[in-house]
Amino acid sequence: MLKDKTILITGASRGIGAATAKACCEAGAKVVLHASAPGAAAEKVTADLGLQADDFLFEDLSKPHAGFTLVDRALERAGRLDVVVNNAGMYTASPLSGDKGEWDEGWTRTMAVNVQAPADICRGAIEHFRNRDDGGIIVNIASRAGHRGDGVENAAYAASKGAVLAMTKTWARGLAGENILLYAIAPGWVETRMAPKDIEDRKKAVKEIPLGRVAKPEEVAAMIAFLASGAAPSATGATFDINGASYVR
Repeated sequence: MLKDKTILITGASRGIGAATAKACCEAGAKVVLHASAPGAAAEKVTADLGLQADDFLFEDLSKPHAGFTLVDRALERAGRLDVVVNNAGMYTASPLSGDKGEWDEGWTRTMAVNVQAPADICRGAIEHFRNRDDGGIIVNIASRAGHRGDGVENAAYAASKGAVLAMTKTWARGLAGENILLYAIAPGWVETRMAPKDIEDRKKAVKEIPLGRVAKPEEVAAMIAFLASGAAPSATGATFDINGASYVR
């Protein structure tokens, strides 16, 4: 399904990103993976997938222009990109009732990692796609929170994911004629580090999911791999909800 495609996946050392790397490799793609810093998780993904050490690129996406740097490094490594998956993100509090310094830090870092870096990566990818005859595909990972909001202490996260949805729709509308396709995926709770670990919070989270459980990273990865295949070009601009019917639009 993905034979002859080269795919850049951000935030690929664990969770949805690692599951996506596995799904894409199994479907025949060549992958270039990203993580914020080296570590055991990235080493495990590299070993599990039989990749080379330099198939993993490390960039701190909270830093200015890191998204552009990452795309440039991926192109240097792979020569070309057919698909970009913007999965990397952070979930940190922007406390409405807490210290204003923590408030400022929460908004600043969240917007840098969840909005500016993906936007820069999209721009770098679009510039690359425009220099080719066959276009390209971008899949942006947003969140259910981008539609319905989040907890009162997490407005920055919800706002950042709403921004991801808006930029995806904007560029999908504007670039479809150039065969540059963009999709968004809006998961609810997924079995990753972001999922509630406190037992009472976990009960509350699962109680609001009609399916009766949080999603698995592999479910999101399967949707990403399908969209990356180019099988549904007319769905460009669409957002795919993966939340067990906890938020139905």
